[in-house]
Amino acid sequence: IHTPKIVHAGAEGGSNIFRLDYFGKKAFLAQSPQFYKQTMVGVFERVYEVGPVFRAEKHATQRHLNEYTSLDFEMGFISSFTDVMEMEQGFLQYLMELLGREYAAELALLKVELPDVTRIPAVRFDEIKRLAAEKYGYQIRDPYDLEPEEEHAIGRYAKEEWGSDFVFVTHYPSKKRPFYAMDDPADPKFTLSFDLLFRGLEVTTGGQRIHDYAAQVAKIEERGMDPAEFESYLMIHKYGMPPHGGLGIGLERLTMQLCGLDNIRRACLFSRDRTRLEP
Repeated sequence: IHTPKIVHAGAEGGSNIFRLDYFGKKAFLAQSPQFYKQTMVGVFERVYEVGPVFRAEKHATQRHLNEYTSLDFEMGFISSFTDVMEMEQGFLQYLMELLGREYAAELALLKVELPDVTRIPAVRFDEIKRLAAEKYGYQIRDPYDLEPEEEHAIGRYAKEEWGSDFVFVTHYPSKKRPFYAMDDPADPKFTLSFDLLFRGLEVTTGGQRIHDYAAQVAKIEERGMDPAEFESYLMIHKYGMPPHGGLGIGLERLTMQLCGLDNIRRACLFSRDRTRLEP
């Protein structure tokens, strides 16, 4: 599917959204195709998109861009958010096999070592934070999110303990996930969501979405937001959606980690950051 990049409301919320004037109406550049891909699950059951997304984050780091390419998919009739993780693992297995088969010369030129994705370990957010902090002797400063140094430590832990360049970190705290993320019925402080870290860097965010109308309205209101602002999105919940989930993969981050690059701008043809608007 191909979804609009000029939108009425932000999918991720917060201040990291580009605003623009749309013939006298307020509009935004899409942070994600989230609302549209969920909508189309109700039509096609499984959808994907490769396209640009925009984040007005005032970062000046080696890992952030203000416009990047997102590999998105959404799938319906899932039994658990782990179905989404299994789908991504299958995609990565296919990707690495294809690269090794068809691009061996390019991989050799770039000295790229393809990772083993036979099995990707999965561990809870709170558990892996504790394990990595204990092993490498540092204090946990933010109990609700992963700092870049923690991601690096967790990637190192996964390699040393499980021999894997990838690790799924599951059950992120609800307060750090968007309003459409489904809370864990066993402990609503956490969500049925995950990140995928590749060699110590987050390259994917995904999880199960709320599909019940009343539950989605309630969570929007809990966040201090107005459901009327999301009327067209809530329509899909009102008229019926299957249990569903999906993810977004940052293509430039995946490429950067795969090729062992030191800056995400080297994985992007015409990068856009806080200071770069041309060429």
